[in-house]
Amino acid sequence: MAQFELIMPKMGESITEATILKWLKKEGDAVQLDEAVLEIATDKVDSEVPSPVAGVLQKLLYKEGDVVAVGKAVAVLETEAGEAQSSKSKVQSPKVEPQPVKSEVRSQKSEVISAAINVSSDRFYSPLVLNIARQEGISMSELESLAGTGAEGRVTKKDILNYVANSQQTSDNGQQTQDTRQQTVEIREQKSETTNVVATKSYSGNVEIIEMDRMRRLIADNMVKSKQTSAHVTSFVEADVTNIVLWRNKVKKKFNDLYNENLTFTPIFIEAVVKALRDFPMVNASVDGTNIIVKKDINVGMAAALPSGNLIVPVIKNADLLNMVGLAKKVNDLAARARQGKLKPDEIEGGTYTVSNVGTFGNVMGTPVILQPQVAILATGAIKKKPVVIETEQGDTIGIRHMMFLSHSYDHRIVDGALGGSFVRRVADYLEQFDVNRDI
Repeated sequence: MAQFELIMPKMGESITEATILKWLKKEGDAVQLDEAVLEIATDKVDSEVPSPVAGVLQKLLYKEGDVVAVGKAVAVLETEAGEAQSSKSKVQSPKVEPQPVKSEVRSQKSEVISAAINVSSDRFYSPLVLNIARQEGISMSELESLAGTGAEGRVTKKDILNYVANSQQTSDNGQQTQDTRQQTVEIREQKSETTNVVATKSYSGNVEIIEMDRMRRLIADNMVKSKQTSAHVTSFVEADVTNIVLWRNKVKKKFNDLYNENLTFTPIFIEAVVKALRDFPMVNASVDGTNIIVKKDINVGMAAALPSGNLIVPVIKNADLLNMVGLAKKVNDLAARARQGKLKPDEIEGGTYTVSNVGTFGNVMGTPVILQPQVAILATGAIKKKPVVIETEQGDTIGIRHMMFLSHSYDHRIVDGALGGSFVRRVADYLEQFDVNRDI
């Protein structure tokens, strides 16, 4: 027998610590390979941590509610000697010290969260809940009064967002304490560009006021930041994808029978994008000051719509190493778990290029906004039948073809028109040259 340390995983470049919400296993329990051992929370997302080995949980190094740095061991498992030995290098490599706080804002945030966690209360609050409370000016006394719907009465993200929404409607009935009013005023003063308190804006006419949820606020901030950071330019190409449509119609039933997966157009588009990224590696890059960082890995993000109406971008890591079956499985799996809210933090991190299928909504084209720190993004439009001039050896004819617009937005700081336009043209070439007799 040998010992194996279960490590607090790295869940994105900006995350240096996480809070243990719940231990799903207790000391002495058997743990299977990839079985979830504990639930953790960051200020972005809650997630489960699986075990990379099978064994017996020997010791818990932290208790529920503890904040643990990324790279630290959280538990010790007993495993078979051979298995532990083979995993040794994997265990040690991610053990890194947490990154130092890089700004005064982050430091203040940590102090607020730490102070909230250490209040004299038996109740636990996740960093996500505390962060929302801090942003909304909700005092600890208000949190204590909330009825939670989570395990053991814990306040969940949904609980606090509902409270925020309801408090907007009940702020005039005297239920809000003077302390809370003062906190709200202070927050408004900090956010205001002037020294005057900004009064609640009134709207004339027949309107409905809907406050943005937290995800929509993050999307809004990221989109504005992207426009402020990158010089956006968009190039358009129309591609004849008739061969792709005919091939998919011919093989999709057989594909589903063989692999139990639906064959959509998305993995076909991603395959063409991956080939073009190999041809034009400068598009698979990012900018750091005056340095261009060319990414050797090709990690393709795919924008996915959520039931709430928001968008999330799960990432297919090393997409250039996957065949059509592998891409189809990844696309379907990530899209399904995105809709169910079951994506892991590292599955929405590390993208080097993004594809957005606006054709899903019936749009023929769009001008997508670059997902920072990437330098380009492709939108694939709806496939439409059109009369097209077809050049033949016998002369030009008119035929009905399946046509699609590709919209390529790129950062003009490092991607000029020649590169950005050539890239999207190459993607179209790969789509048009698709072999209709290709085997699955």
